[in-house]
Amino acid sequence: MGLELYLDLLSQPCRAVYIFAKKNGIPFELRTVDLMKGQHLSDAFAQVNPLRKVPALKDGDFTLAESVAILLYLSRKYKAPDHWYPQDLQARARVDEYLSWQHTALRVSCTRALWQKMMLPGFLGEVVPPETLAATLAQLDRCLQLLEDKFLRDQAFLTGPHISMADLVAITELMHPVSAGCRVFEGRPKLAAWRQRVEAAVGEDLFQEAHALVLKAKDMPPADPAVKEKLRPLVRVFLQ
Repeated sequence: MGLELYLDLLSQPCRAVYIFAKKNGIPFELRTVDLMKGQHLSDAFAQVNPLRKVPALKDGDFTLAESVAILLYLSRKYKAPDHWYPQDLQARARVDEYLSWQHTALRVSCTRALWQKMMLPGFLGEVVPPETLAATLAQLDRCLQLLEDKFLRDQAFLTGPHISMADLVAITELMHPVSAGCRVFEGRPKLAAWRQRVEAAVGEDLFQEAHALVLKAKDMPPADPAVKEKLRPLVRVFLQ
């Protein structure tokens, strides 16, 4: 059995892995795990990833969890072009710096914005207090400012003149609030120009393919009672 990637393109880390594999011509079998049906919580999926999270990778008898680890594994095994994860020590450290920062900063804000603004009220029928959403959007705005001031600065991409894993991980995160109607790039011409460069470097067709599902998430019908119950822990997580 060849390389298998367990993904749901509703998930931003899954989109980053999918785009990276496709862009670099890495052959893989796509195993879709439907998060909104709770398939990641099944015992069958736990055999691949006991953490019950996507993305997950299976390469023969080898399994791997966590999106950054998967991206690095694919980059090394398939010898992706150097700009994705440079050999130069300091250039690589800049990519590592962003990948370390984003987990508890941009990812948290983008995920909360999507769920509080769209998924909780629309899909799960949960009331989100206005002050909770306002605090989340304010934190997202602070993260966007840091993204510009600390990482992008006056460069073409987040860590230098060429696209890297940092840019791929960042853009897939930002499309989460975009899909919920947040005007992430409005009033931020530097960030908007960066988005255009990233899309062009990835390829607009691939970019649109990877984001088609999340951009249609607003049209999802309300979840049925069984799914709501299965996803109940998410309500507590995203309303804390």
